[in-house]
Amino acid sequence: MQAKRRLIGDRAFYAMVLAVAVPIMVQHGITSFVNLLDNVMVGRVGTEEMSGVAIANQLIMIFELGIFGGLSGAGIFAAQYFGSGNLEGVRNAFRIKLYIGLSVCLAAIAVFLFFGRDLVMLFLQGEADVGDPETTAGHALGYLRIMLLGFIPFMLAQVYASTLKECGETLLPMKAAVAAVFTNLVLNYILIFGKLGFPAMGGLGAAAATVVSRFVELGIVLIGAHRHPDRYAFMQKLYRTLLVPAPLLRSVLVKGLPLLANELLWSGSMAVLSQCYSLRGLSVVAAMNITTTVTNLFSVVMMAMGNAVAIIVGQQLGSGDLERAKDTDRKLIFFSFCLTILISAILSLLSPYIPRIYKTEAAVQELAYLLILCAALTMPIDSLAVTGYFTIRSGGKTLITFLFDSAYSWVITIPLAWCLVHFTNLPIVPLYFIVRFSGIIKSGLGLVLVHKGIWCQNIVAEAK
Repeated sequence: MQAKRRLIGDRAFYAMVLAVAVPIMVQHGITSFVNLLDNVMVGRVGTEEMSGVAIANQLIMIFELGIFGGLSGAGIFAAQYFGSGNLEGVRNAFRIKLYIGLSVCLAAIAVFLFFGRDLVMLFLQGEADVGDPETTAGHALGYLRIMLLGFIPFMLAQVYASTLKECGETLLPMKAAVAAVFTNLVLNYILIFGKLGFPAMGGLGAAAATVVSRFVELGIVLIGAHRHPDRYAFMQKLYRTLLVPAPLLRSVLVKGLPLLANELLWSGSMAVLSQCYSLRGLSVVAAMNITTTVTNLFSVVMMAMGNAVAIIVGQQLGSGDLERAKDTDRKLIFFSFCLTILISAILSLLSPYIPRIYKTEAAVQELAYLLILCAALTMPIDSLAVTGYFTIRSGGKTLITFLFDSAYSWVITIPLAWCLVHFTNLPIVPLYFIVRFSGIIKSGLGLVLVHKGIWCQNIVAEAK
């Protein structure tokens, strides 16, 4: 009974959690589902085009996670300021996000403009068992260059949406994202296949559709937030000044730079992992693209629960109710773990059938099925790592977050994958499973850190 009280909340607890998490699940779920449909549509054009888009998206993910990490430091303060009732503190956190986001955007655009081809070719060093590497590289570069036009609207939308979520408002960001993904879906169909009088653009059409959808998302969240300053109180006098208190800026940078470095290094580690896997052949690039897209769709519950930890626990820490924050966090971790086991079982059952919706070689479909099954079986391990990450981050322990997340990837995961690829003849399926299952070490470490409570602190009291 005592264990039940420690791990399971009452009806009011789950109503509160779901009120925060469900809109995030819907938003990410629809986004991931439309990404899956986009992926299928591009895949119907050809394996080379699908692989090129996948490589470009692997690089774009580094930028997107750089934005996520760059905004996260200020986001910790925003959540805790809101929990303490300090709306001016929320506004200052928002303004700092603008500066950080713009810096990340400009740096990413410069890197991709000058070094895009070199980065793409890193993924095309394996055996050309399906398709031509040069053709694949051309598709990747064309897609990447169009996508650069959407970087700044994407950043601005994330600045607004993340701040709204940190203040407990998840519906407006969800509505904006839903409108954007449906815009993306419709335009993808029109531009990829050349409907309604438009030319068939293939992967370039997918990029153009995504850029338009990002402007749509930004427009909706901007208009929605500024039209209702009474509902979103931090919006009042938001642009009265763009200056921020120097002590707060220093505190955000101290807390935030490790998070920015963490996301850049973690996303970089995922790109390096993909590059390692790609050395097993171009068929692996195509199969990994299918696997990643599908598992992202089935991971939305796990990621939404991680965001719920950051929002709910962060607000409770900001209010000074540390014991309640510990209790809430423990129950959220257990709830997320149970939900992920259910999702894992569903994905395992569906794994033989999902790759068949792609118009690609039978060998690629079979390989994708086995890789998806590996991912499904290890998802509960990932769940513990994700909630552990967001727990440590919610209390502002960003250096520990950095060590726990990206440092672990570069010290443990990358060397393991690299050695298996270069010093063994293991086929890609057992190799992939071993690398994913090694995450059990990280999950165990996360549980230890959470249990010790080193993350449990009110950081906004220190930044006044």
